[in-house]
Amino acid sequence: MSALQKPRVICHMMSSLDGRIIVQRWGPDVPGRDDYEATATTFAAQAWMCGRVTMEKDFTKGRQPDLQPVPTPLDRTDFVADHAAESFVVAVDAHGKLGWEAADIDGEHLIAVLTEQVPDEYLAYLRRLGISYLFGGPESLDFALVLDKLARLFPIQTILLEGGGHINGSLLKAGLIDELSLLHCPVVDGDPTSATVFEQGPAPGPAVRFRLLEVQPRPHGILWQRYAVE
Repeated sequence: MSALQKPRVICHMMSSLDGRIIVQRWGPDVPGRDDYEATATTFAAQAWMCGRVTMEKDFTKGRQPDLQPVPTPLDRTDFVADHAAESFVVAVDAHGKLGWEAADIDGEHLIAVLTEQVPDEYLAYLRRLGISYLFGGPESLDFALVLDKLARLFPIQTILLEGGGHINGSLLKAGLIDELSLLHCPVVDGDPTSATVFEQGPAPGPAVRFRLLEVQPRPHGILWQRYAVE
């Protein structure tokens, strides 16, 4: 078997001074949202990736998939719907819960990352919409395999990992993050239950050290900090 490939993975996040990332708690007019997008474009990434909870909260808004009966079983093989696409949104949705209206977000082609436990009806639903999908494992996701498939099946050389905290923590624990890009906002969240940039649950991996690359002041008192993983 050939060695696994991997795009460059940059975790690009906005956090409070106490490391929390649920920006809705910081008030209706959070400064820096535009700057988050502006700094993201400097990486010239071909894709950005989020977990299911973040996708549901910010994009699908709880929409349910329109599942219909499937006359014959579908193989668990990866499906590329748009071979001409050049920019991508990667939705990590292990169990096939997200409901979509189209095959793209703002013109960027959708790729669903699934496990083989997803029902045939959901695969057929994605195919009807023209959404690509790939399998990251039989029952749980192997993110090294996921990144390998993203690099092999799509023209993705750099991908922005944009949360939430659990998917960030999973890739960090697996040693798959190359760089952290953090917009540090001058606000304290204070809620101990609010998610942090990296969440690893009750079985965390070893501590990970970073090397500072750059600190840049931005408008509204925000600091943009960039780190490489050592």
